Amino acid sequence: MNASQRLEQARALAGLVREMAKTTILPRYLGAVRQQKADGSVLTEADLASQAALVELLPGLIPAAVLGEEMSAEEQGRVWYEGSEGLWVIDPIDGTTNFANGIPFFGVAVAYLVDHKTQLGVVYNPITDEAFYAARGAGAWLNDHPLPLRRPADKLREAVAGVDFKRISHHLGDELAVRPPYYSQRNFGSSALEWCYVAAGRLDVYIHGGQMLWDYAAGRLILDEAGGSYSTLSGTPLTAGPAIKRSVIAAASPALFEQWRTWLHAHS
Repeated sequence: MNASQRLEQARALAGLVREMAKTTILPRYLGAVRQQKADGSVLTEADLASQAALVELLPGLIPAAVLGEEMSAEEQGRVWYEGSEGLWVIDPIDGTTNFANGIPFFGVAVAYLVDHKTQLGVVYNPITDEAFYAARGAGAWLNDHPLPLRRPADKLREAVAGVDFKRISHHLGDELAVRPPYYSQRNFGSSALEWCYVAAGRLDVYIHGGQMLWDYAAGRLILDEAGGSYSTLSGTPLTAGPAIKRSVIAAASPALFEQWRTWLHAHS
């Protein structure tokens, strides 16, 4: 399959996710009842309905098993190890707290992996009707516009950063709060969409202390295809099974990534 065909696959995936969100998620928006999962995170009926719909729909696009955030740990582990030749990884609603509280910043994240490497990625915000998508070797897009949308900052001190303070060490958080190396910082509450904001150039740099596979599986490809760079905070490749949280640092350009990584290593 050539790059043009892979891109058409990604667009078809984006269309599938868009239609699912319109029929399954949006009718439940502003009426969601928030529940508490065993790990303390938030769950709504819409998360379960979205996951069920995607489990049914995605194999029709590419026949493969589906690994979802709301599955049991045992099922996630089984699907992960059986799915090396092809696997869907989904976060049915990323930013459930925002969704449950009526904050219009949440998304559906879907990735298709082969040999545990992302080949297709889509992150869709139903409120703004923004579909970020990418296919390996075929670029990254926001609806019909190639990413990035703007040129990122050249210097770290001019950058706008996405920072999740609650998931990084107290020491590093204090350093970032008291002596920030960037111009300004934001945190929106949806990891998958924040990856896409870096890819689009809306955020210049990014740090998050603990993401699961479904948080980054789509976004890492979208950022990579948009020309950005990323790794874990320790510098290791960002890949792991479903039961492992990984830190993330990222930037909209390789040059800015080096400045960001150098500062973080010096202050961690």
